[in-house]
Amino acid sequence: MLVYGDHTERVNARARLLALAERMQGGPWSHDELTGHFVELAGVAQGLADSDFANAGCDRRRSAEATLLQHLNRLAERLLASWDAGCVGTSEPYRLEMPASLPFEIEIRIPEGYAFYALRPEAYALAARQLHLRGTPRVIGLRSIGTGLACAVSAALGVDPPITLRPHGDPFNRQLSISSELAADLLCGDPHFVVVDEGPGLSGSSFGCVADWLEERGVPRERIAFLAGHGNELGLQASARHRERWATVQRPVVRLDAPRPEWIEALAGSLTEPLLDISGGQWRPLWNAAEGEWPAINPTWERRKFLARTSSGTWLVKWAGLGAIGDSKLALARHLSDWSSELAGLTGGWLVTRWHEDALPTRPQMHELIDYLRLRASLPAPQPGASPETLVGMTCRNLPSFADWSPALEHIQPRPVCTDNRLAAHEWLRLPDGRLLKADVLDHHRAHDLIGCQDIAWEVAGAIIELQLAPEQAEQLRAALNVSPAMLRFYRVAYLAFHIGAHRMSAGSLEHWPAEQRRHLIAADRLEQQLPSVDAVEHAGHVH
Repeated sequence: MLVYGDHTERVNARARLLALAERMQGGPWSHDELTGHFVELAGVAQGLADSDFANAGCDRRRSAEATLLQHLNRLAERLLASWDAGCVGTSEPYRLEMPASLPFEIEIRIPEGYAFYALRPEAYALAARQLHLRGTPRVIGLRSIGTGLACAVSAALGVDPPITLRPHGDPFNRQLSISSELAADLLCGDPHFVVVDEGPGLSGSSFGCVADWLEERGVPRERIAFLAGHGNELGLQASARHRERWATVQRPVVRLDAPRPEWIEALAGSLTEPLLDISGGQWRPLWNAAEGEWPAINPTWERRKFLARTSSGTWLVKWAGLGAIGDSKLALARHLSDWSSELAGLTGGWLVTRWHEDALPTRPQMHELIDYLRLRASLPAPQPGASPETLVGMTCRNLPSFADWSPALEHIQPRPVCTDNRLAAHEWLRLPDGRLLKADVLDHHRAHDLIGCQDIAWEVAGAIIELQLAPEQAEQLRAALNVSPAMLRFYRVAYLAFHIGAHRMSAGSLEHWPAEQRRHLIAADRLEQQLPSVDAVEHAGHVH
């Protein structure tokens, strides 16, 4: 199944650095602002290194990257000092020097851990302090997100900035390409290597290929350590060699995936009881519906979330992201305030909104649905999502009956907007005063999947499918949003293909949770019943 996707941002490298340098001259900074500077600078360093990797075909010495890594180490020192002091931030301005030579444009990858999984650079610094090293540490950061994480580790260990590498190739069999000069830099002396990245995922091959490379050049295993995002064993696709090594080397983990209570109290009042973790579907018992009506969830795809009961009432505390990622969610929440809960603010990457314990699941009336989708259609897309060609490839892969689908894409001219991408029936709630709330409005246009921001036709198709609108209602919605019949036919098939694939993939990974696995299989079967035949789509003039 094709479900996951990586999102990138193309930027002018010098313009991005100059804007960041200007902001860093001011002050005082809060801890969140300091974190934002660090995350943004790490993204530019990653983009520079990957641009050079694409040109050279290998990782090598790079003066521009080295300059930025020095700055990142210094920022990481400030970040860790602020964390240790209770997140007091810093009042000192910082002079960011420009590298002598920069490419015109670079591609920055969305740092998945910062965006989706409540990962913090401070956690890696704290984990690094737990290492028992047999030599001077030499830190290796695996791009993308490993660039900044490795600088946090270097700062915590008091050593030079890391060397960053780009594992590439088959996701289950990553490889390294390293110049002879950089290889000599890596291997000189008798260091203890500390390999830093988020994950591992299904195979752990990014960590594994670095350790393979080191061991093949005579580095003893006891001088290799891993700093990862979790302490679990490797996934099902891991090789025996990697699995055996993973079980034996040092790999301390510190989790900072819950908000500090004082952060929440500064926005929402004193806590009257400890924060309640409602991640991974644990929110469903609090949802006013019978267990038989619970929606299927995949805990690995859900953002971390907590319930905070305070002197000012009950609040939802949900991961929004670090730096500009979280800031963009805050701005969007303000823009969608008529459809979402009261906003307390953003703190430490966590968005705090009112939790309505008296809200009841409902279905939107047609005029409400039209008004909401018209608002989404007016919001510009921060980045375009999957192209029509990508959606066709995803459909052909996820739906055997559409394996040869070849739509006439000259009739598909999308205008990406900031879509919701989450119009499921359980997302609509009614308050006692009659007001309609749309839950989960901020995240899915930039989620860890391949869809991203789409044409409003994607939303119209999603509403028709998820709310099971009657034909006359579907036509009313299509006309109100000015979506052509050809666009709606295309996006209806693509929407079904994506969600059927997501449910089937989730079911395959939840064998240890039979009740949840059944929910996904039932959901996939329900969607497949709405899938038109290829002949029906062809007859409508949608494909060649």
